[in-house]
Amino acid sequence: MLKPNDMWTWYYDDGEGYLMLDLGQDMVFKTNLSQKLIVECAQGVNEFSVDDASAFQTYKEQVGLLALSQPRQAELLLYCVAAKRFHKPVQPKSWFFDRRSDGSYVPQEGDLVSLANGYGENQCIVLEVGDNASLCASISLDEFPLNGSKTLKFGEAIKVMHDRMVCINHEFLVQPIAMVG
Repeated sequence: MLKPNDMWTWYYDDGEGYLMLDLGQDMVFKTNLSQKLIVECAQGVNEFSVDDASAFQTYKEQVGLLALSQPRQAELLLYCVAAKRFHKPVQPKSWFFDRRSDGSYVPQEGDLVSLANGYGENQCIVLEVGDNASLCASISLDEFPLNGSKTLKFGEAIKVMHDRMVCINHEFLVQPIAMVG
């Protein structure tokens, strides 16, 4: 599994059209954030910060519980850190999802939540918590239909109102079992 390194560097690659992360040792990670999705400061070169490393650790604890291969976990972690730091502020797109609560649930960063619509349910990780809505990233390997033409892809971020979310952290907890004879 990847370990954050102070030698890592974020940069925008004009040729690729995406935000990239130079991991050193001739390894480069291409994020899923195109130019239209990133804040202006992402256009330059940015060091992998202490805040990035902290976010990485927060997400790693939750992502480690998912039934994903190690490479997919690393991919999701880096998508999440990139979105938390560089995703442009966006308005909630809650109309894609059914209302599921009274809105009293306030997620924490790293929470695993379920979102539902007429096409089914999708699981996401909370990246950045706001007053009434939070930025989340899809943790499902399968594309999730938002409507007849739009889908949410693995690792892709979307902002959603809290009344659309149901916390599912408990579904991923591993409980020790004592054997009695």
